[in-house]
Amino acid sequence: MSLSGSFGGRGLRASGLGIGGALAVALVPAALLAAEPSAPTRILQTPAGAESAQTQVAQTQDFQSWLDGVRSEAVRRGIAAATVNRAFQGVAPNDRVIDLDRRQPEFTQTFWGYFDRAVSETRVEEGRAMLARHGPLLRRVAAETGVPAHVLVAFWGLETNYGGNLGGFNVIEALATLAWDGRRGAFFREQLLTALEIIDQGHIDPARMLGSWAGAMGQMQFMPTTFRDHAVDYDGDGRKDIWGTLADAFGSAGRFLSNLGWRQGELWGRQVRLPAGFDHAQSDLGLRQPLAAWAALGVRRADGGPLPVVEGMSAALLLPAGHEGPAFLVYDNFRIIMRWNNSSVYALAVGRLADRIGGDGPLVGTFDRTPEPLRHTEVRALQGLLNRLGYDAGPVDGLVGPGTRGAIRRFQAAQGLPADGHADPDLLRRVQGAVGRLD
Repeated sequence: MSLSGSFGGRGLRASGLGIGGALAVALVPAALLAAEPSAPTRILQTPAGAESAQTQVAQTQDFQSWLDGVRSEAVRRGIAAATVNRAFQGVAPNDRVIDLDRRQPEFTQTFWGYFDRAVSETRVEEGRAMLARHGPLLRRVAAETGVPAHVLVAFWGLETNYGGNLGGFNVIEALATLAWDGRRGAFFREQLLTALEIIDQGHIDPARMLGSWAGAMGQMQFMPTTFRDHAVDYDGDGRKDIWGTLADAFGSAGRFLSNLGWRQGELWGRQVRLPAGFDHAQSDLGLRQPLAAWAALGVRRADGGPLPVVEGMSAALLLPAGHEGPAFLVYDNFRIIMRWNNSSVYALAVGRLADRIGGDGPLVGTFDRTPEPLRHTEVRALQGLLNRLGYDAGPVDGLVGPGTRGAIRRFQAAQGLPADGHADPDLLRRVQGAVGRLD
C-alpha cells in the first residue's frame, strides 16, 4: 500500500509490520490480507430493540449530515456537483471497514510468518512468468525511470498478487467511513476529496474505483494522494487507469519510485555472513557505515566471498529474525522501498522477491522458521518490565519499534547476550526473571 507523505511519514497502523521477532506490522499488502471480494456490508444492520433502532437512525442522520459537509467542500474545490452526487449515491458507513481499522490481532507476526508467504516459491515462479509476459513494457518503463523491471514486478506481486486481488471495497465508501469515524479524520477526508477529484477528471468511474478497506487502489495500491502526485497516463489514452491498464500501473510505479529517489544501477541490499564474535548491537537501521567499514569488520557475502566495496555507498545491518536468523546489509534503495511502505520487513520482502524474480536463489543457510510469536499483551508486558528495569522502552503500546528494540539491546548487553534487539518469548522470560530478582 503506497502512502507517500501520509501521517508524517507513514502510519495507517492497519495491522503493521515492524522488526524485532515480534513484528508490529504497519501496512500489510492487500494480497497478503484475507480477501474481501464481496460487496461491502453496511454498519447499520437491523438491531434488536427500539433503543438500538433509534441509535441506528441517529447514526444515519449524523453520517449524512457529515457527508453533506464534504459535498460542499468538494464543490468549493472545483469538483462538479454531478460528480459528487454520483460518487456519493448509496454511500453509507461500512462496518467491515471500521472493524478492520480497529482490529487488534492477538499475536504479533514473526518475521518468517510474513516472509515465507511474501516470497513463496509460487509467487516467485508467477513473478518470473509475469516478467517474461510483460517484458517489453517493463523494460521500456525501466529505461525511462531507472527502476529495474524485476523490482516493479516485485512491488506488483506483494501489493496485489500480480493483479489477482485489487480489493473489493468501494473506495469512496471506505474513505468516507474512515474520515467520518474520526480517528484519522483529517487524513482520510483529504484522501476522499482527492478520490473525488480523480473521478471528476475522468480517470475512473465511481463503480470501478475499488480498492482495499483503507482506500488503496489499483494494481500497485496507490492511495488517492499518491495517485494525484505520481500517477501517469503511460499509454496516452487521456486517462490514468492504474486499475485496468498495466502500462499506466507500471509507469506510475516507476515514476513514483524515481520521484522518491531510486538510485539507478544500485541494489537494494544483499544477504551477508557475519564473523564469529560480531557485535550484534550494530544491527540498527539508524547506524549506517561505508561498505569498506563493514568489510573491515569481517562482513562477507552470504556465500563467503568478499563483500563488494563501492566507493560512496553506505549500508545498515538488518537482523530481522535476531542473531540466529539471516543477516542483510541494506543500501539507499532499501530506504526508498520503505518510503513506499514504512516497514523494514516489507522492504526486505520486496528486495528478496525482486532478486528471486531476477534469477537469484533462496536465502543461504538453514534457519528455524517456526519461532513462537509473542502476544500483543506480552509485548506490552515486556515494554513495561524493561521500563521498570530502567531501560526506557518508551510507550507501552504493544509495538516493537526503535525505542523498544534499543531497550532490548541494552538489556541484552547487560546480561551478556547477543545484543540483536530481537523480541521473542525467551527474551520475555529473561526480562521477567530479572524483574523477579528485584522483588
